[in-house]
Amino acid sequence: MARYRGPKTKIARKFGEAIFGPDRSFEKKNYPPGQHGASRRRGKKSEYATQLAEKQKAKYSYGILERQFENLFKKASQSKGITGEALLQLCETRLDNIVFRLGVAPSRRAARQLVGHRHITVNGEIVNIPSYQVNPGDRVGVREKSKSMTVITEALGTRSDRYEWLEWNAATFEGKLLSVPMREQIPENIKEQLIVELYSK
Repeated sequence: MARYRGPKTKIARKFGEAIFGPDRSFEKKNYPPGQHGASRRRGKKSEYATQLAEKQKAKYSYGILERQFENLFKKASQSKGITGEALLQLCETRLDNIVFRLGVAPSRRAARQLVGHRHITVNGEIVNIPSYQVNPGDRVGVREKSKSMTVITEALGTRSDRYEWLEWNAATFEGKLLSVPMREQIPENIKEQLIVELYSK
């Protein structure tokens, strides 16, 4: 499956929540897409359908492909902690997500583009792999030549969310991953246990 590049609102309406962030179009039409979206009477979802929908929601939220997501789950299941929590922690510590959480980019999609276009550094070295796993203590910054980019300055100017597991230095345009976030520190509305149950079948 190729990376989804279609309308974000359509996907948000499918899951019934603005998974890509604030969305005026979603607020106007917060019912499923399609001709009968607003009036369709849907039967009770099967257990499998509910679990699959939760996995799809997580994939779309973080912008991760199927194979990548499976690999993350395998890695999470081999860890010592709770598999579901470990899975979300691996998603949260991807470089593109860290760039988004630091406020350098307005969305994960924009963050992925900044990383891919070599605007982001990790510990002083340019890294252009969005799935790069950032470790506690790593410093994630903006390349010197890219600090004046409009998309970055505007994103930082409207930055409102703060996360206690991240530190940002506005003077140097550099952030630091202080620790791997605990589940209660991750704001995503994802029922990770359903994903674990799906992969455990």
